[in-house]
Amino acid sequence: MNINLYTLIGQMISFALLVWFTMKFVWPPLMRAMEERQKRIADGLAAAERGHLEFDLAQQKAAESLREVREHTADMLAEAGKRAAQLLDEAKLQAKEEGARMIAAMRAEAEHERNAAREQLRQAVAELAVAGAAKILEKEIDAKAHARLLDSVVKEL
Repeated sequence: MNINLYTLIGQMISFALLVWFTMKFVWPPLMRAMEERQKRIADGLAAAERGHLEFDLAQQKAAESLREVREHTADMLAEAGKRAAQLLDEAKLQAKEEGARMIAAMRAEAEHERNAAREQLRQAVAELAVAGAAKILEKEIDAKAHARLLDSVVKEL
């Protein structure tokens, strides 16, 4: 193998052509592919970061919602307890009022019966008094005088 000036110049020209061909036709698509891949990787990393942030935000919202639901439930339970106590107090009050009304009605009925019994007793005593007076006098009193006498005796008793 002889290396002379012509072969050296030929190899330099062929090398220059190879470099020119590579720079013109091979290098741009290779650079585009590398830039596109670099962009996809950057986009994927950004999307992953956004996903982590959104996930953290969703967890915070879920925790907040859960806390709010627990507070609302506790409030509802407290309100239900208050309402139950209020209903119980109202029922006790109504029972006391009903008992008082029943006692008052019974007392009024007893008073009415006592007055009726007194009236019957007065009537019986008046009739006995008139009968006793009639026997003592052994004479008949007319009906009007008899009624007046009963009324006056009833009023006295």
